[in-house]
Amino acid sequence: MTRLIFFLALVWALPSAAMGPWQRDTCHLEVPCALGDRSYHVKEPDGWDGETPMPVLIHFHGWQRTGALPVQHQRISGATRRRGVLLIAPNGNRETWNMWSPETEDVQFAADVLEDVIKRYPVDTDNIYLSGYSYGSIMAWRVACDRGTDMNVRALLGISGTIDLSEDCAQSPREARHVHGLNDNVLDFPYGPDGDTTYPVSLWRDHLGCTDAQTDGGDWAAVEFLSLSRTEWQKCEAGIKVTLDVHPGGHFIPHGWIARQLDELLGREPVYP
Repeated sequence: MTRLIFFLALVWALPSAAMGPWQRDTCHLEVPCALGDRSYHVKEPDGWDGETPMPVLIHFHGWQRTGALPVQHQRISGATRRRGVLLIAPNGNRETWNMWSPETEDVQFAADVLEDVIKRYPVDTDNIYLSGYSYGSIMAWRVACDRGTDMNVRALLGISGTIDLSEDCAQSPREARHVHGLNDNVLDFPYGPDGDTTYPVSLWRDHLGCTDAQTDGGDWAAVEFLSLSRTEWQKCEAGIKVTLDVHPGGHFIPHGWIARQLDELLGREPVYP
């Protein structure tokens, strides 16, 4: 039994777990929730009834930012709040993350954040997603690599940043999705041998037991000025899926990308915003 499963059993055994509707604390948006000497920000979805368990997206901010940005960012919180998803944005020490080595203090912090969120809110534990942008994407990859199984991560949503693709991950998410700009000049697009543009997800293809039979997922766009090209691997162990979207732009969060991933993961018709 994983630590998370044990924790969930303990929480729901408490008398307070039977009370409702759920009462949130005063921490919200720009006011962070304290967790020891660290903290995180939270944004609830529009129209939440205070009782229904919510999918959770834990999004790690970029370098020299804080969690106050994602919970007010149109391409992040704009997506979660319209889809019934609880957005959690942890604060990195010194506005960055320690994500280059396995099992850093920030990995434990991420696991602690999820446990604390489950104390505060009813969580749909079958739909826990990790996301991040730039350095935050690397951090999301790190957590998925080190604690993806223990935290029951349904999907990793990486944006413009990966860990070392030759790394041997101890754990994994149940699904991996990544987007990267071909002309990213901040965290360069990780081309593979002979210019292979599918290399950014090679770690997960290997780790999740995908075959070489990739499929062309076609082009799609949420806004007319940015088209993304999709490649998918669906013949992976236990039905796990790996998805890569690439675009001709640089280092940014593509319009509608997070929204589309959540729609697909939640079985919704993709819409924008």
